[in-house]
Amino acid sequence: MQGYFALILHAHLPFVRHPEHKRFLEENWLFEAITENYVPLIQMMDGWLRDGMETRMTMTMSPSLCAMLNDPLLQERYLRHIEGLIELADKEIHRTHWDRSFHELAWMYHQQFSGIRQTYLDYGRNIVGAFRKFQEQGRLEIATCAATHAFLPLLQNHPGSMRGQILTARDYYRSCFGCDPRGIWLPECAYVQEVESALQEANLRWFVTDTHGLLHARPRPRYGVFAPIFTPNGLAAFGRDFESARQVWSKQEGYPGDETYRDFYRDIGFDLDLDYVRPYLASSEHRGFTGIKYHRITGHSREKQVYNKAAALLRADEHASHFLKVRIEQMNHLSSVMDRPPIVVAPYDAELFGHWWHEGPEFLNYFVRKAYYDQKSFKLVTPTDYLRSHPTQQVASPSPSSWGEEGYWRVWLNDANQWIYPHLQVAQNRMNELARKFTEPNALQLRALSQAARELLLAQSSDWPFILRTGTSPEYATKRVNEHLVRFMTLYKQLIENTVDDVCLSKIEWMDNIFPDVNYHYWG
Repeated sequence: MQGYFALILHAHLPFVRHPEHKRFLEENWLFEAITENYVPLIQMMDGWLRDGMETRMTMTMSPSLCAMLNDPLLQERYLRHIEGLIELADKEIHRTHWDRSFHELAWMYHQQFSGIRQTYLDYGRNIVGAFRKFQEQGRLEIATCAATHAFLPLLQNHPGSMRGQILTARDYYRSCFGCDPRGIWLPECAYVQEVESALQEANLRWFVTDTHGLLHARPRPRYGVFAPIFTPNGLAAFGRDFESARQVWSKQEGYPGDETYRDFYRDIGFDLDLDYVRPYLASSEHRGFTGIKYHRITGHSREKQVYNKAAALLRADEHASHFLKVRIEQMNHLSSVMDRPPIVVAPYDAELFGHWWHEGPEFLNYFVRKAYYDQKSFKLVTPTDYLRSHPTQQVASPSPSSWGEEGYWRVWLNDANQWIYPHLQVAQNRMNELARKFTEPNALQLRALSQAARELLLAQSSDWPFILRTGTSPEYATKRVNEHLVRFMTLYKQLIENTVDDVCLSKIEWMDNIFPDVNYHYWG
């Protein structure tokens, strides 16, 4: 073996759960991800187990995502969602009877959705448990993330909130996976030195930075991003390989933009009569995506040709072969100029593979199988595997960085979202005050303190400023920030005045039931 390759998939969604509504538009973010990303990944890894492949891959699952996947209400709603898609695909089989190309695709979707539903039920609706199985069988390393994916550099002046995010994540990981995490995905790959004390307290050993976070370390890393560095505090920092990222993410060169692949935006939710698709839309009043799409990317023209699954899978196989070939060439070159085996770290958003890039799971499957069977230039490993084999590394301090626009904080701190942070600062200070004041609370006070911690965690999510920056659902993001801050302030006032309202508290607990065992003392 000339080197190592670490494939890392980052799975995260903001906590969206609305029991007060029978159907809620943004809950579809989770349902789409289960259908298009998580269950296909489970099916893929089940195939590796079935074939006796000793593969190694890393996946980070954010605590907020795990909380939704574990929630009985959302599990039941997802089952209703997938059964609705099967019903819609059945209707499409009849509607397209005289259109052979569309008819075959309608059958494809019916079989796909039925298989998703069967896998979901076979695992007892327990997606988290499915991934836990792969970890326990030695095929997967699951890393954690900040509790609600907070942008940690913007918490650097409030150590209590940093501890709350990271230690709550550590605790919830234990409840989900029965062990402690070894690594953490810093949300948005955003690093500042101040995060390290909380990471040490949680006994975390490694994290990932963007390319420039490692290349601009002091002193400069001898091996660039092709070996981790140890921070002065003993944490291992792995840098993202730019070339691996470019081949997938680049608008000009990335594989997902190939004209053979399925077009994401052309969906029958927009093409067909509204009354026909209305029962299957997330909102009965607005058109939206159903997941049934009959066209391929084709090119820059607005005219789209019909999707050909066989051709798309052939192209995914070709791209997997190309990706493997380039990795082998990269390993050969690096090994010739380094005095140790290089490690190439390739982190991606998990939602890319299946949601944005329909053929993404097939690409991953082809690549991993080819890497396992067809070459001996590199070995698939996880960061923990690598550190066990290579416990000695250069000591250096990574540069503050993120993988967002321009590499720093601009996406999460700008004119569109800067109004959030003064309010968060007040809430963070008051949470610290509560944790110091109530050292021995009674039962009702303990419930209120725990719920105040949940509301602060939810308000700190990096998803809300991100959405405000991109403009995708700004009204919803604004609403969520305001609601969590108002609920926090209500609980703070009641605790300080010793007037905790059990009825009011019970309603808030019913609404925001994330992290049942949250420890408010972390903010002290």
